[in-house]
Amino acid sequence: MVVNAANAYKRQQVMTAPSEELTLMLYNGAIRFVTESILAIEKKNPEKAHISNMRAQNIVREFMVTMDMKQEISKTWLQVDEYILHCLIQGNIKKNTAPLKEAKRLLLGFRDVWLQAMKQVRNGKVVGK
Repeated sequence: MVVNAANAYKRQQVMTAPSEELTLMLYNGAIRFVTESILAIEKKNPEKAHISNMRAQNIVREFMVTMDMKQEISKTWLQVDEYILHCLIQGNIKKNTAPLKEAKRLLLGFRDVWLQAMKQVRNGKVVGK
């Protein structure tokens, strides 16, 4: 019963969140799944590592296919996302935490920049305005 209530709450949270909040949720989800994958590798649980890794890969792929390629920065950002995906795939295939830690480092950086941009927009401090 508690699990169903928690799932219903999470679903409602996602359905009503503005797009910038959804992006933040995706970054946080990807970071959580990469962390789970790293821990599962360290605990010699390859199945859990694979499942968590695939969830992180799916989020990174979602970032890639929804990117607005009309923006100049998108080309560079896409290359970084491709590199993150490469790290996730290599870490999953080899059950090696080093590339996963690199992917996590980059995702954390992107998430923190995204969060800072959200705060600046909310405070009316947008660059160039």
